[in-house]
Amino acid sequence: MKKLIIILLKIIVAIFIAIGVFLAIVFTVNIICNKLEKGNIESYGQFVSVDGKNMNVTIQGEGEETVVLLPGYGTAAPALDFKPLVDELSPFYKVVVIEPFGYGLSDVTEKERTIENIVAEIHECLQKLNIDRYTLMGHSIAGIYGLEYVNKYEKEVNAFVGIDSSFPTQGGNDDEFPSEIYKLINKSGFYRMIMKLNSDQLLAPEVDEDTREQIRMLSLKNAFNPNIISEGENFKYNFKAAENYSFPKNLPVIFFLVKDTTDVEGWKVEHEEQIKHSIHGKVMEFEGEHYLHYTKSKEIVENFRSFMEETEKEK
Repeated sequence: MKKLIIILLKIIVAIFIAIGVFLAIVFTVNIICNKLEKGNIESYGQFVSVDGKNMNVTIQGEGEETVVLLPGYGTAAPALDFKPLVDELSPFYKVVVIEPFGYGLSDVTEKERTIENIVAEIHECLQKLNIDRYTLMGHSIAGIYGLEYVNKYEKEVNAFVGIDSSFPTQGGNDDEFPSEIYKLINKSGFYRMIMKLNSDQLLAPEVDEDTREQIRMLSLKNAFNPNIISEGENFKYNFKAAENYSFPKNLPVIFFLVKDTTDVEGWKVEHEEQIKHSIHGKVMEFEGEHYLHYTKSKEIVENFRSFMEETEKEK
């Protein structure tokens, strides 16, 4: 009996040692890879000084009218993520992709990621670029920030375009954000391991292999950084704050939504509710996934242009 107990104890100790060695290897590999990849990340766009920090922006196209693209939550490299959409827009518009603090190549800021701070920083960035008239086109959570933005700076915005964009009362944001869990997953190196074992974890459009590799490295660099964590912790506050706003009735608003989505109850109905008082409002649905611009950029741009032409005729 004593021999059996000793054997079992040795097995248990061996298992714990093996687990410890495994965790140490995952942790160490992540640190080494982070340092190596930092030197392989290529610059793109230009830095704009915003609140004493560098905010990265890309500008493409020379159209008379400007479209400003805003990313969804946690998008690792917005300028690269929006590439299919930028390629479709740029023959007709000047296209500006803003990478908020904590995203892409932008700095990380110490300021809390409240709706007020995020909107003020985006506006300051455009002011520094001398862009004072534009259409806002945003994906996912940009629908929340966009509401505050178009109300605060209504005279500057030509239209708002939502790409499967969020609405204030969609729910699911009352639960406590699991900050510590995400921090642990990131610091331990498990996020890198998960990404390695399952390539589907990488959110990226159809791009060349070099660009995809840049998105992968930026995903690992920016995953759960302090600004992404802070933004998640402010979901409840930011969504609640957006409930105070509605789209100005004279502002053209068009939503491009995923058809028959089951992720959020009343997805289409609630977006239709948002534009019920709009003089120029429209909802369109496409087959696809949440990152609709990956596969439907051509259709989005064609219908956006038609929508804007119609609103001009009706003025």
